[in-house]
Amino acid sequence: MARVGIKFATGCVASLLLAAMPLFSCLNAELEKQAEILKEQEAEIARQRREIEALKVAQQAQEKKQGACNRAFRHYFEPAQITADADRAAALYREGLALCPDDDVAHYELGRLLAAQGHFAEAEMEFEAALKLNPDFTDARARLDALRKDR
Repeated sequence: MARVGIKFATGCVASLLLAAMPLFSCLNAELEKQAEILKEQEAEIARQRREIEALKVAQQAQEKKQGACNRAFRHYFEPAQITADADRAAALYREGLALCPDDDVAHYELGRLLAAQGHFAEAEMEFEAALKLNPDFTDARARLDALRKDR
């Protein structure tokens, strides 16, 4: 009788296992789908981390650039505005522009000084630089046009 019980139990377990096979298959498919979703989420997190790091680097570069421009204003552009020596003013603008090359007004002011000194080709380049940075800079456009007209 014990053998019949074991055979019956074994048969029941086998039947249960066979009946559960579609369920196991379904669970396995669901686990694979969840693993794929997790993999995609990890890839997205990694992409976002790289993007955040790039933004941090860009922000640091912008802060460094802003600091250089602040120094250029304090130590070069402002003193150039108040000096009566045109050569000294031009030198100060050039030194300041080496630190802060994207200042359209400094290019314009240097162009004005150079034009007044008769350095027309250099003045033209400075007015062009100012306009490249700020295409709507009407005074720079007018000075450049007048300079070209007079030549």
